[in-house]
Amino acid sequence: MASNLKKQPRPAHPPYWPEATAALSGRDRVMKELIARYCDSVLTCRGDAFFTLARAIAGQQISVKAADSVWKKLETALGVVAPASVAGATTRQLRGAGLSQQKARYLRELAAFFRANRGIAARWRALPDEALIKELVRLDGIGRWTAEMFLIFHLRRPDVFPQADLGLLKAIHRHYNNGNPIEKQDIMWISDRWRPWRTVATWYLWRALDPEPVLY
Repeated sequence: MASNLKKQPRPAHPPYWPEATAALSGRDRVMKELIARYCDSVLTCRGDAFFTLARAIAGQQISVKAADSVWKKLETALGVVAPASVAGATTRQLRGAGLSQQKARYLRELAAFFRANRGIAARWRALPDEALIKELVRLDGIGRWTAEMFLIFHLRRPDVFPQADLGLLKAIHRHYNNGNPIEKQDIMWISDRWRPWRTVATWYLWRALDPEPVLY
């Protein structure tokens, strides 16, 4: 019997993805293997700047699994996680979703910032990577790692390398040194061969760690 369910369209990849995967496959045997293994999924964007930053804040310094759990509880409590719903939430509601006192404050401040600066995401989109990172880290609760997640998952910039990300470091150790730690200068040497597609290499290394694609 034919199914009545419509097949969901595959998410669109960034326009540079085919060029990047071909280049990485041609110069790095690990990348070639990972790209072939995970050819059915790509870096996707949720399309909302506040959502990406809020989710990255919620996921700071905890595992992907724990971050997913917190976010699901937050969506249950608020319905839609947006500037208006976060601004209208009580600290108790935010804490009840599993956020720390500090992260709850950061989300409320981020919501207030977006409500006071409508159209800010369009201005951010026009900035180069480092200029945007400098602007984002001025906001409470946003450090370089969170800013890099924004560049990767919201803007899908092609050459971002979040060198302090623990999951990324774990994946590099596993795939490039049999699970043993690697000196920082060696990690940077490895990442240099991925330029100007370090976002793509990073995404595939994350993909190799988790059963589902990472998404902020």
